[in-house]
Amino acid sequence: MSDYVTMTVYGAVYDSLDAAESDYDLVKALYHDLDLMDTFDAAVLRKNERGKVKIVKKHEQPTRDGAWLGAGWGLTTGLVAALFPAAAVGTGLLAMTTGAGAALGALAGHAAGGMSRHDLKELGEGLDVGQAGLIVIAATDVGARVEEAMKAAGKLFKGQIKVDHKAIEKEIKEEVKETSNV
Repeated sequence: MSDYVTMTVYGAVYDSLDAAESDYDLVKALYHDLDLMDTFDAAVLRKNERGKVKIVKKHEQPTRDGAWLGAGWGLTTGLVAALFPAAAVGTGLLAMTTGAGAALGALAGHAAGGMSRHDLKELGEGLDVGQAGLIVIAATDVGARVEEAMKAAGKLFKGQIKVDHKAIEKEIKEEVKETSNV
């Protein structure tokens, strides 16, 4: 039996990294002010001069995602990996070890599989346009407030994602176990 929860995905496009980081800080402050930290995943993306995407700042709720990955990855990292397979987190590539790569692959599969193909395509194409981006995965009932906080965006995408936290955790454990036995 699955325990799907529908959440809203926001993808915002920016002309500058500063603007994306400013909106990230506003969204983060909103969640602290509302005391809703169990429903907040976000990542700031930037493109380098060669067009490669890098996650430069992220918040992925450890109380929910901590059991998935000790590396601190959550839904936004999985979604970024699905949209931009060669994306980097910090200074290293996402797929660091065989076990971590398998876990990230499972997380990316769930993140991408939880969205419609149309929404996933629109989000990816939208983020391709700007120099920076912000992805926020939020509880649907606070959506209007999240949208207001993302006021510096040149373009804002909104879609739905269905998430089954128990299924993700189970698949990641199986993938890591399978790759460690190879």
